[in-house]
Amino acid sequence: LSNLYCLLQLRMSKEMEELSHLVDSEHGDGSEEETEEDDEPKICQVCGDKSTGYHFNAKTCEGCKGFFRRAMKRPAQLCCPFQNTCVITKTNRRQCQSCRLQKCFSIGMKRELIMSDDAVEKRRMQIRRKKMQEEPVTLSPQQEAVIQELLTAHQKTFDMTCAHFIQFRPLDRDQKSMSECGREPNSSRFTYATMHKPSPEDAMQQTISFVSPSFPSFSFQSPENKEKNRHKSAIFTSLPHFTDLTTYMIKNVINFSKTLTMFRALIIDDQISLLKGATFEIILIHFNMFFNEVTGIWECGPLQYCLDDAMRAGFQRHLLDPMMNFHCTLRKLHLREEEYVLMQAISLFSPDRPGVKHHSVIDRNQETLALTLKTYIEAKRTEPEKHLLFPKILACLTEMRSMNEEYTKQVLKIQDIQPEVSPLLLEIISKDS
Repeated sequence: LSNLYCLLQLRMSKEMEELSHLVDSEHGDGSEEETEEDDEPKICQVCGDKSTGYHFNAKTCEGCKGFFRRAMKRPAQLCCPFQNTCVITKTNRRQCQSCRLQKCFSIGMKRELIMSDDAVEKRRMQIRRKKMQEEPVTLSPQQEAVIQELLTAHQKTFDMTCAHFIQFRPLDRDQKSMSECGREPNSSRFTYATMHKPSPEDAMQQTISFVSPSFPSFSFQSPENKEKNRHKSAIFTSLPHFTDLTTYMIKNVINFSKTLTMFRALIIDDQISLLKGATFEIILIHFNMFFNEVTGIWECGPLQYCLDDAMRAGFQRHLLDPMMNFHCTLRKLHLREEEYVLMQAISLFSPDRPGVKHHSVIDRNQETLALTLKTYIEAKRTEPEKHLLFPKILACLTEMRSMNEEYTKQVLKIQDIQPEVSPLLLEIISKDS
């Protein structure tokens, strides 16, 4: 992603260079211009043509200004073919370069006022930046179409009401089953439930606080079902619910991707490789839309999730702590839906995913998406909210890559201990193409 950021900066620089022909008349060529008084005659002191200002300490036209600069930068020895007494006019100024140069010196033009090539380029860049700052940034029709397609795909495939979540197996927040185990493999931090075992009243209050009153608490089950579930799932009580939730979200990510034109244009092998690499990250970005950075709760319609729910599903702190920091950081950026969907698409079209074959095609797609996001921020946001927003989003994308690897490791460990992870998730995290 750092390479992507550098590439975008290079592209912007190239676009600025294309404006160079617009600034030649803005004295970005090494001359020093002074404004003329209104009552002064605007006549070139060298040839009598119309003057454009003071250049190199004398009032000259553009032609004589350029002639003097070129003459001072070349070592050629000039010689008058006549008697060094040529009268320089607008019509004959090209006939005798020697007398023309002597006239330049005689009116006070100075070689030391000619700027170096580096200084000239620096001044031209300043003029270009000023022009670009004065011109409002707008999205191109192509970029508008990309954003609209992403929004449509997201709204069709992701239900922001989370109504389907109540159809999953119950989210069992019974901490007793965790305390009976009393430990997490390879981690002493899983003793949270044992160390902080609540009273029955506190446990009931905690369950109510995480479940909307309009829906029944999933902690209430018949004794037969509870005993059956306890026998089947003695360690990770939230795993069945998280398995259903993850399977549902993976299907949504697949449908979201298949809706995109540039994704469908890829070969099947590359589609699979991109989905394997980006699914966890897209789900993470999507769930950030529901995250409350004040309470640390994911408010998903009828259900609410906290970090302890993920622990009850078997996930460990060295994944959950960075994930919480990620959600807090990203949520504080207060992204709009357009920025979220562009972020998801940038993650999806990562050319460095394992198994990708057509890197250049995917790289161009990602560059298009990243440039669209950058332009959207410049066009739609105002200071100070847009200050460094684009690089901050790229930093969040980079952070997800490291969490993605840790997530895969922990899912495989959970599956070894309690084999209830869905086959679809196991397929997504598998190394096979």
